[in-house]
Amino acid sequence: MPYRKTPLSQGEIYHIFNRSVARQPIFLGNRDYQRALETIRFYLFSGAHLSFSHYDRLPLQQRSDFMKKLEESNERQIEIFAYCLMPNHLHFLMKCLRDKGISNFMNWLQNSYAKYFNIKTERSGALFQSMFKAVRIESDEQFIHVGRYIHLNPLTAYIIKNSAQLENYPWSSFAEYLDNQDPKIISRELMLGHFSSVEAFKRFTFDQIDYQRKLAEIKHLLNE
Repeated sequence: MPYRKTPLSQGEIYHIFNRSVARQPIFLGNRDYQRALETIRFYLFSGAHLSFSHYDRLPLQQRSDFMKKLEESNERQIEIFAYCLMPNHLHFLMKCLRDKGISNFMNWLQNSYAKYFNIKTERSGALFQSMFKAVRIESDEQFIHVGRYIHLNPLTAYIIKNSAQLENYPWSSFAEYLDNQDPKIISRELMLGHFSSVEAFKRFTFDQIDYQRKLAEIKHLLNE
């Protein structure tokens, strides 16, 4: 079993990311992305006491009641400040609220989604790389810049073309920051507390689009 160089400590914030084995696509359509988001929301909590696949088979009203109880229990094992799902990888900016909270969340999420994906595509074996990466956030500046990096991922990879499309990209938390409704997955207060307004947060995000794309191109050339 590989050894994690960065310990995951309770109360600390981390940039967590992982990609698929051999960089194969793991989200083949909207339903796959939606399944992942539903799984993420479910495993925010440590007190579920059943698998997401079991929960997903419950009647609609029972699922609604169960999720409501989870949210009211406030037994979150992690707090997510930013996320982005990409065709073959995923990113999170999250805080560990309980002992082994991040490890449990990532293991449950990856195992649940891999089981779903393997059944759907009639494949077998691991879907994600054996160990997710973790970088501890050490300053407020690092926190907001990592959040911006995560939100710009679809533009950096040219999955979408411009900032207008980024505002409507449904598989990241950026749209949740711009929405007036209560977010279902993220906590917005800490990130938005660094800006005078949501509009200022949006300008900050868009400020580095060209630079981040150029940086990605340079990395690609170096890797070649």
